[in-house]
Amino acid sequence: MLKQINKKRQKQGQLTFLRLGFVVFILYAALNPVVAEADDPPFFSFAVGSFDLVLDHNKATEFRAEYRSDKKIWIFKPFGGVMATSDSSFYGFGGVLLDLYFGRRIVFTPSFAGGYYERGDGKDLGHEIEFRSGAELAYRFDDRSRLGLSFYHLSNASIDTKNPGTEVLSIVYSVPIGQTD
Repeated sequence: MLKQINKKRQKQGQLTFLRLGFVVFILYAALNPVVAEADDPPFFSFAVGSFDLVLDHNKATEFRAEYRSDKKIWIFKPFGGVMATSDSSFYGFGGVLLDLYFGRRIVFTPSFAGGYYERGDGKDLGHEIEFRSGAELAYRFDDRSRLGLSFYHLSNASIDTKNPGTEVLSIVYSVPIGQTD
């Protein structure tokens, strides 16, 4: 029993460290922006991946579709989408993202969103309101489409006493909408 508690505390400590690193990176990037593409178009993004990757209690396949706007609110771009799993879970969400460019080809995209989660036959995340924080690293092709990996954490941010959370790792393909010159 004590071994299980220590193992759980270790995993929580690792997640806290990852979240802290994510916040530090966002602050650094916001204060020291890398080269950004001012004329990027909006995107439709499609993803498939592994739901409940880290704890692996209710592993399922994740399918996701997103619309990523080209409009900016300060340095952030709004986005929204839907996620479904092979266990009939559903998540509809909206939030903001930040595209950070490393040269012309590599794009790092941290994001934050909130939304509605329906368990279906999948993992009980403790509440219908769930928050997603994540990041994507993608390769940008000449036609501005992108292929990358995304990782995000989904939890209710302790608005309920039950807050197991989950992590998702996905392959993402983003298709530009409109004129790409």
